[in-house]
Amino acid sequence: MKRSTIASLIGLAFTTPTFATGNIKLADVVVTASRVPQPLDNVIGDVTVIDAEEIKRAGQSTFIELLQSQPGVEIASTGGAGQISSVFLRGSNSNQVVVLIDGIRVVSLSYGSTAFGNISLSQIDHIEILRGPATSLYGQDAIGGVIQIFTKRGDGMPQFNASLGYGAYNTKTAAAGFSGGVENLKYSLNVSSYETAGFSAKRITTGVQSDNDGYRNLSVNGAMSFIIAEGHEVGIQLLNSNGRANYDNSNTFNNYVDLTQTSIGIFTKNQLTDNWKSTLKFSKGIDKNNDTSYSDPYTDHGVTYDGNWVNSNFKSIQNQYSWQNDVTLPVGMLTLLYDRLEQKIISTQAYDKTSRNNDGIFIGYLADIGNQSLQTSLRTDHSSQFGTNTTGGLGYGYKLAPNWRATASYGTAFKAPTFNDLYAIGWGENPNIKPEESENIEASLRYNNTSSLASMTIYDNKVTNLIVSGGALANWTMVNIGKAEIKGITFAASQSWNDWLLKGNIDLQSPQNSDNGKLLNLRAHRHGAVNLSKVWRGWSISSEVIASSARFNDVANTHNMAGYALVNFVANYKVNEEWAVQGRVNNLLNKDYTLALDGTTPYNTPGANLFVSLIWQSK
Repeated sequence: MKRSTIASLIGLAFTTPTFATGNIKLADVVVTASRVPQPLDNVIGDVTVIDAEEIKRAGQSTFIELLQSQPGVEIASTGGAGQISSVFLRGSNSNQVVVLIDGIRVVSLSYGSTAFGNISLSQIDHIEILRGPATSLYGQDAIGGVIQIFTKRGDGMPQFNASLGYGAYNTKTAAAGFSGGVENLKYSLNVSSYETAGFSAKRITTGVQSDNDGYRNLSVNGAMSFIIAEGHEVGIQLLNSNGRANYDNSNTFNNYVDLTQTSIGIFTKNQLTDNWKSTLKFSKGIDKNNDTSYSDPYTDHGVTYDGNWVNSNFKSIQNQYSWQNDVTLPVGMLTLLYDRLEQKIISTQAYDKTSRNNDGIFIGYLADIGNQSLQTSLRTDHSSQFGTNTTGGLGYGYKLAPNWRATASYGTAFKAPTFNDLYAIGWGENPNIKPEESENIEASLRYNNTSSLASMTIYDNKVTNLIVSGGALANWTMVNIGKAEIKGITFAASQSWNDWLLKGNIDLQSPQNSDNGKLLNLRAHRHGAVNLSKVWRGWSISSEVIASSARFNDVANTHNMAGYALVNFVANYKVNEEWAVQGRVNNLLNKDYTLALDGTTPYNTPGANLFVSLIWQSK
């Protein structure tokens, strides 16, 4: 990556006052930072909110492409839409980030990661990203932070919406939904489809792997709640996403995988007294990965083989029960929580054990006293597999002046070993390995006024007991030997004037293996984004640059991937109060770049491509 690109990003971060949320009003409320609603300008944690308007502006972009432009977020992808993708938050591993859908965990228990490529943006209302350790809030795995997805909900007058889109790679989208409320009832239902012919996942020009790897998805989201009496509400929510992705694996087999993510929850919220609110929730998260390979008849070394099918199936089930009590005190709020997580895996892969349970107890305190803010959290988790782990967090904020605020925090976290680490027979399983652990300290300086937002956050996260393969000398058994230290600083920027909005962010970081000084694979020293938009005579026009310095594909730092800078452009025209047309060009300059390698073979990324949508929203 050119030094001038990095220099321009740094210059923007310093010269344009910002806050990590970009175009977010200070009156907005976030939940993920403390488990209770908080005004954004009172939050101590390092939080980004991606609101509904930003999601609309993203056009046909995938969920992972939207995350790519956010502060502290890096991505890797093994091809186009629907392919395996990873999200690195503040330089942490992808499986050290907790992903919640309406508070529900949906993750593969075999690998410990989420199928980001199978999550449809059409079902999402907004997203909250909490960077930094959050195990003391949400339990195991939140070493790097939490990404919480909030699906669409209904309230007020009935509204209807629909959209159609078409673009490059024969990509077709359709979505429709309705939402609203009547008296004490709120409701919503949304359905979306996505289909693309795609392109070859790997940069290979001959054989089976040179074909296009298409993807299709059908998603539905519904919610309903009813106020049975003043202060007492019951409800249900459901999200189901089904996808099929072709992918490249060998020149012998045609490969595809069926992906399903399901979250379903029922809840009751009860204002038991003037100062005591109780929330009881029962939920289930399901992640299914059904992998199919088919070989046409072929000849190898003079021997002809018949065509055959090979299947491998993984189904991860997580039953979750939680009882949260928020008690308003004369000064501040006390939160008491008990939750239980029951995990089970069903698979064609043989496992020594296929289930485990975790019971967690959490106590938190939040207070704003004059110019001062305080947040504390303490949590104990007891696992049926690896015993008891206690984590905590302490944060403090002080308003230095009407527009300036400083914060500091300390927190510990842990990540549970996956079922593959512990029990997958023949995969180097080791039932005696311990959870990974981390200790993080950070501080920030923030500025805000009516048109400008600004933040600078410095952090140092030390991770121990990293779970790695012991190599040939250990018979490839999984062991706790690794250490990592991730130091960094995040700047972000947002400045509005008249009909213009300029925002940007840059991360300068050192995510290193402490044992050998190597850079953690797939992570860069520098990455960032800049966005400039304007509203003019019914038009909303936006241009975006996303950039990263070089990364290594492997832990030994022998396979380098060059830095890149991508330019995207979006134009939206409002025909009238109900109809709009949107066009988006991704990778406008047709940049040839790589986000991951298979050995030394690059995975392909999309070239310059155009997508056009027709959008209808009832008044």
